[in-house]
Amino acid sequence: MTLGLFDQFLSPVFLGVPLIALALSLPWILYPQPTSRWVNNRLLALQGCFINRFTQQIFQPISPKGHKWAALFTALMLFLVTLNTLGLLPYTFTPTTQLSLNMAFAVPLWLATVLIGMRHQPTHALGHLLPEGTPAPLIPLLIIIETASLFIRPLALGVRLTANLTAGHLLIQLTSTAVFTLMFLMPTLAFLTSILLLLLTLLEVAVALIQAYVFVLLLSLYLQENL
Repeated sequence: MTLGLFDQFLSPVFLGVPLIALALSLPWILYPQPTSRWVNNRLLALQGCFINRFTQQIFQPISPKGHKWAALFTALMLFLVTLNTLGLLPYTFTPTTQLSLNMAFAVPLWLATVLIGMRHQPTHALGHLLPEGTPAPLIPLLIIIETASLFIRPLALGVRLTANLTAGHLLIQLTSTAVFTLMFLMPTLAFLTSILLLLLTLLEVAVALIQAYVFVLLLSLYLQENL
């Protein structure tokens, strides 16, 4: 029984074992492994087609130096999509509603892009902190603002993913509670609310897919700035 609206976002524990570890291992268990055969089954063909299309879409505007990140970003995309969508199933837990997990993805990858820029083109990387043509009195203030915006990027990545998934789950729970409450009191209104619940569920599936794509897309843009 759920005691509060936000209790569904607590990390569940079963027999002293945190179930978040099981949830994080599911994406690597569910996806089939590629084979060396000439002709694969339909599932492997569909998976390969998705990976190829996604990689082409993300890395088309990036210089060839950044193409070595393709495997990492594709794996991260599949990982986030799986976690987001599996969390919509009943009696499941969504690890990506935890800000700590999202920040654990965002901070190291963002820091890696910044360090790459500092290593390969330090002048260009530092030039982002002071746009060309800035008046002299505004230089100190603008450097502080641009530095703050640079360090806010990983926080924005993690908070965006957490907030969107948390808000969607809360809306679904509130709407489903209204359906069960109105089922015997006002059946017609309960039926209309159930239609709204179905639409919210479809919207949440779209949000789960889009937010995973946006997370990886923003990381690719940060990488592109530093190459």
